[in-house]
Amino acid sequence: MVLLTPGPFISAYYGQSFQADEMGIELVEGPDLMVDDGYVHKRTTRGLRRVDVVYRRIDDAFPDPLAFRADSMSGVPRLMAAKSLGNVTIVDAVGTGIADDKAVHRYVPQMIRFFLAEEPLLENGPTWQCGNVDDCSHVLDRLPELVVKDVNGSGGYGLLVGPHSSRETIAEFHRKIVSAPGRLIAQPTLSLSKCPTFVESGVAPRHVDLRPYALCGNGHDGNIDVPLVPGALTRVALPAGSLVVNSRQGGGTKDTRAVDQ
Repeated sequence: MVLLTPGPFISAYYGQSFQADEMGIELVEGPDLMVDDGYVHKRTTRGLRRVDVVYRRIDDAFPDPLAFRADSMSGVPRLMAAKSLGNVTIVDAVGTGIADDKAVHRYVPQMIRFFLAEEPLLENGPTWQCGNVDDCSHVLDRLPELVVKDVNGSGGYGLLVGPHSSRETIAEFHRKIVSAPGRLIAQPTLSLSKCPTFVESGVAPRHVDLRPYALCGNGHDGNIDVPLVPGALTRVALPAGSLVVNSRQGGGTKDTRAVDQ
């Protein structure tokens, strides 16, 4: 098993390197791998070594230049062909990025009821889809209070945090919503927790959020088991007062571990 990364030029590289080290697997870039006779191999100083599982940490458009974007320099030619033959497993399968489409947030409770015939155990954060006429009207009326995001956005880019934004920025997002409402969603501005953080001026409070990790597999009783792993990732907004924890916007990380009480 290997972890496929775009390389050291991305802000998440340290986290990917740390994750690979903790998992006991090798961190590789696209040129480190090759497909031969339908199987994926890793190039080593002792020759080719078979790879059975690729943990993909590159975007959906880039894992195979022959199947997706031809200009991809971080992918592996014929990787998807090996996948279709059943010769390699891709963790974070190509296409799972649809779950990252922020418009999906609005429909999670309905999805749970439809597919599982159950009521959600956790309350869903309110999400307004601006492509919906009523939702759009609500968002435009309360724009200075809300967080507005591009449904395809990532990395903390193209984001409006209403209470922390200037009138000019709010007016700009008003125009964006009016011109292309289906591309944007809005949510309440959350009051994130704070924790002590070591910054240039010393130790100071900074906003944080928690990203737990869950594993899905077959339990001993034959039913699907979804345990949470003891470790998790706490993301921290390093600029004072910022609510944007994404590493591409200057955010950092903290080690986190669950403690049994």
